[in-house]
Amino acid sequence: MKLTFFGAARAVTGSCHCVECAGRKYLIDCGLQQGRDEKDNSALDFSPGMVDAVIVTHAHIDHSGRLPLLVKQGFSGSIYCTRLTAKLLGIMLLDSAHIQESDAQWENQKGKRAGKAPVEPLYTVQDAQATLDLLVPVEYGQRVKLADGAALEFVDAGHLLGSAEAQLWLTEEGVTRKIVFSGDLGNLDQPIIRDPQPIQGSADYVVTESTYGDRLHAKTGSYKEELAAIIDETMAKGGNVIIPSFAVGRTQELLYFMREIKEEGLVKSDPNFEVVVDSPLAKEATEIFSGDLNGYLDADAIAAIRRGHLFQFDNLTLTETVDESKALNADRKSRVILSASGMCDAGRIRHHLKHNLWRPECTVVFVGYQAEGSLGRRLLEGADSVKLFGEEIAVRARITRVEGLSSHADQNGLLDWMSHFEPKPQQVFVVHGDKDVTVTYADLLKERGFAAHAPDYEEVYDLLENRLLAPGIPPAVKESLPSSPAGTPAYRRLEEAGQQLLTVIRRNKGGANKDLARFADQLLSLIQKWDR
Repeated sequence: MKLTFFGAARAVTGSCHCVECAGRKYLIDCGLQQGRDEKDNSALDFSPGMVDAVIVTHAHIDHSGRLPLLVKQGFSGSIYCTRLTAKLLGIMLLDSAHIQESDAQWENQKGKRAGKAPVEPLYTVQDAQATLDLLVPVEYGQRVKLADGAALEFVDAGHLLGSAEAQLWLTEEGVTRKIVFSGDLGNLDQPIIRDPQPIQGSADYVVTESTYGDRLHAKTGSYKEELAAIIDETMAKGGNVIIPSFAVGRTQELLYFMREIKEEGLVKSDPNFEVVVDSPLAKEATEIFSGDLNGYLDADAIAAIRRGHLFQFDNLTLTETVDESKALNADRKSRVILSASGMCDAGRIRHHLKHNLWRPECTVVFVGYQAEGSLGRRLLEGADSVKLFGEEIAVRARITRVEGLSSHADQNGLLDWMSHFEPKPQQVFVVHGDKDVTVTYADLLKERGFAAHAPDYEEVYDLLENRLLAPGIPPAVKESLPSSPAGTPAYRRLEEAGQQLLTVIRRNKGGANKDLARFADQLLSLIQKWDR
């Protein structure tokens, strides 16, 4: 019984872990590497055809975005997730596939002029649709048999609609181990969704995220009142409020607050101000958030539905076409525009910035994290001008940030979730955080009596004997490694055999010199045969 870390090991994105038990392999998440974590999204570190099933904790692309690649390269088993995660994957994976195809088309148009060979998209819409056909929706608290000696149950993680903590019970050689994967744990008191739920009972092993494992969320005043004041002031000046917002999750939270702002009459200058959601993906996600959410909502959201609707209010427009989007900047009517992407590096938001950044009566409001190097980060840091679509745009609009919304638990939230495990797990693996943060949080857990460490990429751990089988690759070494091509299924199988061979070599450390010499001679003979 083994656990191997193929992603989000001392990194924030690309979550992917593999549990092996009784001859079967189960993948927990298969996400895209993003930003500075990205090495080579096309190179999977295992043979997809040898994976028996996948468990997806939630729909965010850094946890699910390589599922179509997995299917493209030979996976054909079941993909387990919650019912609402399945619905969100239905729009997010297709959207991601459209982006992959568009990016490849653009690269090929540019590369053709330079005489470069054509590139293929990471995966296609057809691959994404084939992935959706493999989804097996599961409700929270429903125990599912994966195989003889393997069972799964989801618990609400409170991070995104349908997000889950995954509990696995695995039996091998007559011994059962319980392994818990936190997925991404949510913050407390978020609108719409419930708070993250603690795991009931003990666990032998825990794999926990650590995104905010080294810090606490800032204490703020009322998010709703602060947002209303910004809208009020901007409407009074005749400007637009531009809010870059992630299409799934954050946009729906903002609509929830907009409804309350209107119901409570908090914007005096224009009580019936227009709100526009300018993102086809956000429009589709909002329709899912407005569907059958039984078993997924918090008490306030349930009460709102009983009074009417979570998101519907007067003067709300959800655009879909490019022409509808362009029309928003064709007049000077004041409105609130929510548009993707959240960090301003792609999508329709860049067009709205082009038309509004130079207007001093307008306001750009950031409501989420802005990564280093992103356009959003440059605006927050006070850029005097930015280049959009080849044109230099002066920044005269008010640039501000509203703190208070975070979809991740902070350090206290993470520690509280861990505190419910009694007796303490045999080992805690800290993943899904910047490389320094994972170590910091692991050390913090050690101070509280937990056996914990931050695994490296491709680390292999024995879950029966609670011991390290093979150390992984440290971040500094991994970053210096050249990217490898994806290769054929047969080549990927060969790579996996090579990884297993390295594990066997490490297991024989300390063996008799005579046996080690014979092993080495056999390997060298094989190498000479194939090194041609």
